[in-house]
Amino acid sequence: MAVFVALGAFLMTLFGGWVAQRVTDRRHLVLGLAGGLMLGVVGLELLPEALEAAGTEVFGVPRALLLFVGGFLVAHLVERLLAVRRAAHGASEGRVPQVGLTAAGAMVGHSLMDGIAIGAAFQVGEGMGTTVALAVVTHDFADGFNTYTLTSLYGNARRKALAMLFADAVAPVAGAASTLLFTLPEELLGGYLGFFGGALLYLAAAEILPEAHHAHPARSTLLCTVTGVAFIWLVVGIAH
Repeated sequence: MAVFVALGAFLMTLFGGWVAQRVTDRRHLVLGLAGGLMLGVVGLELLPEALEAAGTEVFGVPRALLLFVGGFLVAHLVERLLAVRRAAHGASEGRVPQVGLTAAGAMVGHSLMDGIAIGAAFQVGEGMGTTVALAVVTHDFADGFNTYTLTSLYGNARRKALAMLFADAVAPVAGAASTLLFTLPEELLGGYLGFFGGALLYLAAAEILPEAHHAHPARSTLLCTVTGVAFIWLVVGIAH
């Protein structure tokens, strides 16, 4: 049942990527929406789940929050190192394609964990599985949208963006299937969600949203960002 439900996530991810491709003439709106979706996923879904699953404290701070900050810093460090390396080889310090691939790879890893979450929830019970599946399948539209956008934004070829999109679509199915073989500890899952949330927030706040407003500081771009956050809020509310 979990694998069958994960096929819905597969289709929704591809649909999100298809939408991202079709609106290239409104790139600033695409980026504004992507930034809002990413912010909503981090603040309204990933971080609350991480705190609940890995809420034990380390020197007075919840472990999930420490990993959240760590993910933010690692994303910043990786981008700086890649940019410096490219500049050292005589290129400008513009957007580095490897950063886009790394970010998209993180999205694939997140989608894999989504599939594992679906499988684990169905092991608890059908009601729990249905609730988690609804949240995952719905927000996988945002995952597909963001995976294609992130890969393309950093100057990667369209075929690479499509390859990462397909990998992101397959990941939840593989994750759900893997739960037939093992059970993932809840604390480990919570730590991963916290770390990934920090990395995703960095990309949204430091890269996606500034790029969206750089050439088109329009109200419509801001509206798309707010719409993205509101959409994720709606998804989380329906799921609960």
